[in-house]
Parts: sequence; C-alpha cells; structure tokens
Amino acid sequence: MMSKVAVVTGGTRGIGHAVSAKLKADGFRVAALYVGNDEAARQCREELEILALKCDVAESLDCRNVIREVESLLGPIDVLVNNAGITHDAALHKMDDNAWDQVIRVDLNGLYNMTRPVIGGMRDRGYGRIINIASINGQKGQFGQTNYAAAKAGVIGFTKALALETARKGVTVNAVSPGYVDTEMVAHVPADVLEQIKAQIPVGRLGRAEEIARCVAFLASEEQGFITGSTLTVNGGQYLV
Repeated sequence: MMSKVAVVTGGTRGIGHAVSAKLKADGFRVAALYVGNDEAARQCREELEILALKCDVAESLDCRNVIREVESLLGPIDVLVNNAGITHDAALHKMDDNAWDQVIRVDLNGLYNMTRPVIGGMRDRGYGRIINIASINGQKGQFGQTNYAAAKAGVIGFTKALALETARKGVTVNAVSPGYVDTEMVAHVPADVLEQIKAQIPVGRLGRAEEIARCVAFLASEEQGFITGSTLTVNGGQYLV
C-alpha cells in the first residue's frame, strides 16, 4: 500500500520542521512549505529527504499552485498541517494597519487559502486529516497581540466549523494549541520577559518542538477517526481549558 501524503506549511523550521520530521519518520511522503528562508529549506530537504517548496500562504494563487505541484509529484494529499504563522506585536493603540493585515493574512487567511484547494478531494475520497496550529494566546489573549490572538482564536473557530462540515465524509479537523515552545520565534522574546513567562508555566520550562510534533502525528494517524473538532492544548499547564 502506498504511503500517505502530508503537507506541512511553515514546515522547514521550528515546530513545522519537527512536524515534518515526525511525519516522515511515521512513513508519510512529506512536502514542507516555506516562504523565505532558502537555506533552511535546503537543509531541511537534505536532512529529511522530503520536498521543500516555496509558497506564501497569504497568497491564494500560490497555495493553489503548490497544491497542484505536490499532487503531481506525490499524489493526492491525505494530511494537511496548517502551521505557518507570524507575529507583529504592538498594543492596539500603537498598531498600524500593516501589522494587523500581515498577521491576519498569514495566520488566518492562510488557513483558508491552503485548506480550500484540498478539502474537495478529501471529501471525494472519503478520507483526510487536517490539523491546524493555534496558540495559547488565541485561547487566553496576550498583551500586545490583538492581531495574533484574534487570528489564532479564529483558527480554533475555523477548526470547529469545518469539523462539522466534514465529519460524515471521513475527514477530521483538529487543532493543536501550543504554549511557549523553545523555537526561533520565542527566542526573540527579551530574556527578562522570557523568565517571567517560564515562571508562569507549572512544569517549569518551555515546550519542545518535538512534543508538539508528536501531538500532530497522533491526530494525523488513520486510527484517530473519532476525534474531530477538538483543540489539544499543549502548554505545560500554563492555561487550563
């Protein structure tokens, strides 16, 4: 039996890289999408021996084109992991239009742009796994992140609604909501602020990208057909829902 095909957006660095690696180890044929860092993509391609293709998830035409390319190279897409995301932090009274628009376009519109081209095929084939990466800050809010929190809360709402639409078609839709994870994005947080964040995490440390990846792989597996519309929170106890 031919192995299943998985697409991971933002799949060459951080949490996305860990997800790509885990899915490849689990036997998937993986295409990792990225937007800007060609060197990281090259390293990922060589290290994991997977496809690494450029795609701006904020651009719907880019997404449709890359989906066609993946399907021509690997076959129909069975698993989509919507992981691509950015931050552009500022208190709302200081936020400019660009900071709002960029985060919404990538973190929320990107979800639609990637999912729309694959959902029809999944429904027709009677099988699919969609896993959307949300955030603790989309659940509890965060000072200076009205744009990011709004987008990630939207990810959770999108997940629940689409899960209802596809439940009888063999397509599950779930979210994974990480807390603070030891990635490049979190590394940009000032050291004193990061220490304050760690002090709020009951387990006493940041998460690891591999821990998030194992959650994604669990939801991506064939055996998890009875879990849909769920948000799996992975935050070390920092925010309990």
